[in-house]
Amino acid sequence: MAHLHKKMKKGRPYYYVREIARVNGKPKVVNQVYLGSPERILEMATSSGGELETIQCQEYGALWLAHLMEKELGIADIVDSVIPKAVREKGPSVGEYFLYAMYNRMMEACSKRSLPDWYGATAIQAIRPVDVQELSSERYWEKWNRVDEDQLDQIAERFFDKVRALIPDKDDCFLFDTTNYYTYMASDTESDLAKRGKNKAGRDWLRQVGVALLTSRNRQVPLYYKEYEGNRHDSKVFNRLLSQIAEAMKRSGNEDAHLTLVMDKGMNSPDNMEAIDAHPKVHFITTYSLFFAPELAGIPLERFEPVQSPKNQQRLEKGREQDIQLAYRTSGEYWGRERTVVVTFNPLTASRQRYHFDQKLFKIQEALYEMRPKLRRRDKGWSRPEDVEKRYKQFCDEIHMPADVYDVAFEKDHLGWKMSFRKDYYRISKHIRKFGRNVIVTDHKDWSTDEIVQASLDRYKVEMAFRQSKDKDLIGVQPIRHWTDSKISCHILTCIMALTCIRLLEIRLEDAGLSITGNAAMKSMKKLHSCLCLHKGKKKPVRILENPSPLQSQIISALGYETAGGVLQEISK
Repeated sequence: MAHLHKKMKKGRPYYYVREIARVNGKPKVVNQVYLGSPERILEMATSSGGELETIQCQEYGALWLAHLMEKELGIADIVDSVIPKAVREKGPSVGEYFLYAMYNRMMEACSKRSLPDWYGATAIQAIRPVDVQELSSERYWEKWNRVDEDQLDQIAERFFDKVRALIPDKDDCFLFDTTNYYTYMASDTESDLAKRGKNKAGRDWLRQVGVALLTSRNRQVPLYYKEYEGNRHDSKVFNRLLSQIAEAMKRSGNEDAHLTLVMDKGMNSPDNMEAIDAHPKVHFITTYSLFFAPELAGIPLERFEPVQSPKNQQRLEKGREQDIQLAYRTSGEYWGRERTVVVTFNPLTASRQRYHFDQKLFKIQEALYEMRPKLRRRDKGWSRPEDVEKRYKQFCDEIHMPADVYDVAFEKDHLGWKMSFRKDYYRISKHIRKFGRNVIVTDHKDWSTDEIVQASLDRYKVEMAFRQSKDKDLIGVQPIRHWTDSKISCHILTCIMALTCIRLLEIRLEDAGLSITGNAAMKSMKKLHSCLCLHKGKKKPVRILENPSPLQSQIISALGYETAGGVLQEISK
């Protein structure tokens, strides 16, 4: 509650607005705003400028939204149930440190060092009071240092159990993928997690940490995750985690149902497929490289049929029959068993790939024209055919093109070596035939072609979750600003919690008829401020909300609340 507080300085009274809240069960001053001398107070109360004097404005809307979603999960309680607060432990509990970090990730991701100042500009004391100076990077280090790997696994398991309880709709199909997040950790810093590898953001020179994620297909809610070494290949990670993934699917699916895992071709090694086959009620849908099945690239398009999908329906309605996706179904032996195989063809993808392919062919031609006189003149480093061949292959690798699209020949005469080259149209045609084609392999013989294709396409939903996690403002997993494995693991769990809460928010809004992304909702509500105001003729200041925008009002209403007289309150049912 806010009240006026008088301080005497050199015999003169000066006034402040103080807000007091209970922190750790004890009353504590959580906010203090300087007003001035009695004359200044009198001027504020009697001025003709208006009925209301604003003393302080703070960010409120997005923080309230994050708190509302978290209340259904009880994140601090989950963590504290695994790592209880010690008898003489002061300040926020370990669970509350996870909680306040998660709030920040849902709103405006910043470093732990910046957290006290960031929270100082928010209305956290009106929502979940805390001494913001306790949220320093040093205190985070101290608290998170108590969390070991087994405890993190327990916390994650209990968290996802709560998430499942909030989603009554059971799902029998799940999406799995992996990604990596870079860090600026120095090379000589010891870490089992942060390793150099193929970075998906193209920053191969930086150390990185991998993360695997499982989501439900229908609701796209995260249900399992695991961080792993940044130099570990996806297929090896998948093999190591498969039993845990299968268990998470069983917990989230209908009882005794057959479950389906959708994944990309990076996971489908023989060992992994054998392990999936060993689970009698777990099925898979995966993609497969045309490089290992070139015969599928030669199937004539006349044998393909249109896929019945929402996207194709939209194209037909717009008169774009030439752009609809096609599919051809067959079967074959893959990983030691007969599997269903679907080859899809996307004309738009084929056109785009052909365009870029032709551009790169022209670049290769230009490069060869530049190389030829260098060999003829015997420039330094260009005097032998091997030198040219090496540079030619390097150039093709740089632009991600096969070197066999041109036949390069060398002949020696009395002046030295000369080079000739021409396009290999047979090889080029073999590459072009692959454009727009994608191979899907599954052990589902009872699913229709349309069902298989749509399930494979839906894998983009888990990819979108990863893309959201790399948003520099919301979630913001990278760059990872922690330098020990235990802190990195705690940070990633916090981000997964924030990602899950934002998805739960989207579901709540969808179910209420409001179609908006969680990111858009948070960014809109971030502009809704809470103001500490002094009414004319009143002795005590009050905290009220700004007038919400139309979109903010829709979000508030969709969540079962309304604003009345500047106060946010639950709509009575």
